[in-house]
Amino acid sequence: QTQLVESGGNSVQAGGSLRLSCVASGLDFNNLCVAWFRRVPSQPPGKEREAVAGIAGNGVTTYAESVKDRVIISRDTLINTVYLQMNNLKPEDTAIYYCATDHRRSQCFMRDWMFDTWGQGTQVTVSS
Repeated sequence: QTQLVESGGNSVQAGGSLRLSCVASGLDFNNLCVAWFRRVPSQPPGKEREAVAGIAGNGVTTYAESVKDRVIISRDTLINTVYLQMNNLKPEDTAIYYCATDHRRSQCFMRDWMFDTWGQGTQVTVSS
């Protein structure tokens, strides 16, 4: 059974840092696109989640404009894990962060409906 499990979410003060982790089981996603999305509190469940960052199978990374100077996505192929390092966090970064992949794609197409496997999410709360 394919499963993605996120961890690392927490409550922090503005300006702080967090590192989120996404571990895959039942799936070797080292050659696949793995991405992080988020759903902010004001966003209804039926709306598309906001793309944050993605790392393609060849290691090429992509970032949302709103975070590109503050986050780094990386992967450790030995332990089938993808990380999202987030620095200088802002209150508007408060959201549930989801890890996602798609077993068909090595390149990243950063729309949530392009991904077929999701984690359960991890909460990030940033206070001012």
